[in-house]
Amino acid sequence: MFDIKWIRENPEAFDGALKRRGQPAQAAELLALDEKRRLALTRAQEAQARRNKLARDIGAAKAKGEDAGALLAEVARDKDVEAELQAEADRMQADLAARLALAPNAPAPDVPDGKDETANKEIRRWGEPKKFDFRPREHFEIGEGLGLMDFERAAKISGARFVVLKGALARLERALASFMLDLHTTEFGYTEINPPALVSDTALFGTGNLPKFGADLFHTETGLWLIPTAEVPLTNLVANEIVDEDKLPMRMTAMTWCFRSEAGAAGKDTRGMIRQHQFTKVELVSVAHPDASEDEHQRMTNCAEEVLRRLGLPFRTVVLCSGDMGFSARKTHDIEVWLPGQDRYREISSCSNCGDFQARRMKARFKAKGEKGTRFVHTLNGSGIAVGRALVAILENYQQADGSVRVPDALKPYMGGLDVIRPAGA
Repeated sequence: MFDIKWIRENPEAFDGALKRRGQPAQAAELLALDEKRRLALTRAQEAQARRNKLARDIGAAKAKGEDAGALLAEVARDKDVEAELQAEADRMQADLAARLALAPNAPAPDVPDGKDETANKEIRRWGEPKKFDFRPREHFEIGEGLGLMDFERAAKISGARFVVLKGALARLERALASFMLDLHTTEFGYTEINPPALVSDTALFGTGNLPKFGADLFHTETGLWLIPTAEVPLTNLVANEIVDEDKLPMRMTAMTWCFRSEAGAAGKDTRGMIRQHQFTKVELVSVAHPDASEDEHQRMTNCAEEVLRRLGLPFRTVVLCSGDMGFSARKTHDIEVWLPGQDRYREISSCSNCGDFQARRMKARFKAKGEKGTRFVHTLNGSGIAVGRALVAILENYQQADGSVRVPDALKPYMGGLDVIRPAGA
């Protein structure tokens, strides 16, 4: 979230950032509103100063035995004027805050400009896509053929965009989550957290999901929201706190169910597990020192990539252009896994550096040694990785001609030594 003081000092930079995001200039309009707000506050303070002077005059008049009625009437008028001006300033402050809350983060200088995914830049690839001597099937064909993936019964229970996994596929999903958590906690220094899956409006505002993206979320009758990702509760653990500098970076990971309405996904990925209302994801969150957040971003991306290396899944990593980044991000790396059934790469992880954008919204700060004041932390988040999409990638990359699926070596200890997943009852 932007500080109006910064916009006042850097209007061209603010409008330039919006332009890179494909949005119209707003600085002049916001600064005009801010000027009216400040004028109302100044007039309210002047009215209060007049009342204070009149109060002294009233005291002096009473001490002399003079009639103070006219002065008292003037005090009452000034009190009403002050209240009206303060209320006007409060209304304009609320309007200004609401408008600032809808402004996306400024792209980092090295983010490529562009309107959509066609302008994203590939920065590396790993692994060679396997050549099959048969037509590679898509994951839902494989899962249904195994008798272990049931969309029909899921729809009977919950509607479209849900799935029931059974037997070895249910265990495979659990194995993937355990493998990822073990890797991130034992080798990469992340602390495992088990956070709430229901959060408040304030928590979602802090990460930038509200107010703009409420339609993408599920809201309960009690006023709480189902989390779209563990980024929300994990990042908010430092909301309204001042962290000691020597505790940075704070690295956290969690495996949670995630819930998204997919309001803008009509007609996209209507078959299979790519785009579900409920899915499992292992999330990575870092709370970092501003001077180290770029390095932390690279580190986080590498941690997510390593999951795919250990699983033997070919992938490529791209840096998103200014028009394709998420609302809160200043720079994002997308990791795309190869899906032979679709004959293309698909996103499986998105790692973003949000700078101090979220920290300003949730008032998350740190105190540096030797400094009197505080500074905003930088927050980062990334999928480490999406468990459901990893399952999809394993089914498609490890499929065999007879419909069975080999189990990656890294997952065999979590699968009781199972080498091959065969049709149910086989």
